[in-house]
Amino acid sequence: MGKGGMSHGESKDGQQENMAAWLLGVNNLKIQPFKLPPLGPHDVRVAMKAVGICGSDVHFLKTLRCADFVVKQPMVIGHECAGIIEEVGSEVKHLVPGDRVALEPGISCWRCNVCKKGRYNLCPEMKFFATPPVHGSLANQVVHPADLCFKLPENVSLEEGAMCEPLSVGVHACRRANIGPETNILVMGAGPIGLVTLLAARAFGAPRIIIVDVDDYRLSVAKDLGADGIVKVSTNIQDIPEEVLLIHKAMGAGVDVTFDCAGFNKTMSTALSATRPGGKVCLVGMGHNEMTVPLTPAAAREVDVIGVFRYTNTWPLCLEFLRSGKIDVKPLITHRFGFSQREVEEAFETSARGGSAIKVMFNL
Repeated sequence: MGKGGMSHGESKDGQQENMAAWLLGVNNLKIQPFKLPPLGPHDVRVAMKAVGICGSDVHFLKTLRCADFVVKQPMVIGHECAGIIEEVGSEVKHLVPGDRVALEPGISCWRCNVCKKGRYNLCPEMKFFATPPVHGSLANQVVHPADLCFKLPENVSLEEGAMCEPLSVGVHACRRANIGPETNILVMGAGPIGLVTLLAARAFGAPRIIIVDVDDYRLSVAKDLGADGIVKVSTNIQDIPEEVLLIHKAMGAGVDVTFDCAGFNKTMSTALSATRPGGKVCLVGMGHNEMTVPLTPAAAREVDVIGVFRYTNTWPLCLEFLRSGKIDVKPLITHRFGFSQREVEEAFETSARGGSAIKVMFNL
């Protein structure tokens, strides 16, 4: 967990050794022993049962970096997860062994000013699963703070519990943009985050949602998930004026809020151009560290640009959306793998290829 762990030798008590998927180098994942830290009074030990692959996991595997985070030493990968409580610390009162839980992967300090103001996702001391140098959760077991483990409703599966992590990004984005029944939404990008943002925006009451992408298959998935309109676009930045006209035609009204779930020069430029005067653009995706975009024309129309990074206090609402059926994430899980060396390698290759793979899930 965030407290750390390291590989070790044979188990001295004869019990089966805890194993995890370690990122050792570029395109080098290996299942190795993973020693857990001692169980603190406010911690729980969780047997992992479902772990999803995120785009950041793939970035780390391919380049050993994602944004400004760089892998400098072997690291256990994975952060979208759910499991079953096996042991609780002496001060844990709300969970017992056998409880099924979804894990929020970030441990903030709760002492700094941003934490005290409730924006703990921005904590400079954040310890986040599989973000260097913190180990992740693609392991047989992890130790994690009990207050970051959320009991699953009876009708919510462990796989759906693991999906609370990507869904939380969409929920947090909708909160940041104040989405409601009078907000028409444009979503740039129909990858996993774009699709969960679509689902979240609908659950928040958005009456009309248009989604754009370069890929026909992902657009068809968006349509099946309830998008009111889809627009296929190119990667050519010269096509933006024509594509904005197509977006406006598909919307049939002004675009109140645009979520850029890709984070590239072209997607952000399109978002700024397509959003109505006085509207909002939420930058959710992080495709580029730096972008060249037409900010001055957007400023002249008082288009607000809002940053989105991870989430705060989203798991209870995500679980209620799943319990009530307002959101169904099951169609997003397109591929499943077990936890063997061969399957771990194949799962990451499948996720990296994209194509028909939306969310790749491990069943441990």
